[in-house]
Amino acid sequence: MLLVIDAGNTNVVFAVFEGNTLAGQWRISTDARRTADEYGVWLTQVLEHAGIVPAKITGAVLASVVPQAIFDLRQLAKRYFHTELLVIGDPRLKLDTGVGVLIDNPAEVGADRLVNAFAAWKRYKQALIVVDFGTATTFDVVSKEGNYIGGVIAPGVNLSLDALQKAAAKLPTVAIQKPVKTIGTNTIGAMQSGIYYGYVGLIEGIAGRIKAEYGHNMKVIATGGLASLYAKACPLIEHLEPDLTIYGLKDLYEMNKGLI
Repeated sequence: MLLVIDAGNTNVVFAVFEGNTLAGQWRISTDARRTADEYGVWLTQVLEHAGIVPAKITGAVLASVVPQAIFDLRQLAKRYFHTELLVIGDPRLKLDTGVGVLIDNPAEVGADRLVNAFAAWKRYKQALIVVDFGTATTFDVVSKEGNYIGGVIAPGVNLSLDALQKAAAKLPTVAIQKPVKTIGTNTIGAMQSGIYYGYVGLIEGIAGRIKAEYGHNMKVIATGGLASLYAKACPLIEHLEPDLTIYGLKDLYEMNKGLI
């Protein structure tokens, strides 16, 4: 069995694959101070609760945008699963990603964005825009030749809403959901409309500009926590792939496991 870890700025997602089958996935809030033992005690408990025997895990792979977390996640793999952790983006490894990185400084590309580009290209084999609804809302562009050629980074939906609520003392806390109507007749309705349709406009506007600039047919893929909510309102989103990153990590591990 394979342990897959996607360490983002907000959550760390753990998933276990048995062959090509996703046996389960769990998440815990990201905290760079969390130790290997804290991860280990929590993770072994949730695995056992799901009927997964930790001793059956024989490999582990990580994509992380939180450098401070990598050491303890390495220790987690060693101490609790007796395996070495394959880290995407580790400069010591000559990883085969199947995707060329054609930007000014390839080292700047976050591991999660590279994994998403690889996973989307592997599935669709054409020019792509991958919209990831995470802490940031990112647009990653893959050419028709399968190269990562750049993208866009915007503030994430939750981040924007949190900033709005903190900066305006009288505004309440609201849930992110599709409002009944666009014109809000109360504060909560107005805020929900702004955050929902504001990001619908952002997605359509940025993706439309990317398509116009690239000049060829492109498929738009959505992934990340809020992808399902926004895909319903954005006809240009053609495919919803909520588990794109973890499946991409599994495939990258299979391609590179000989390096560890």
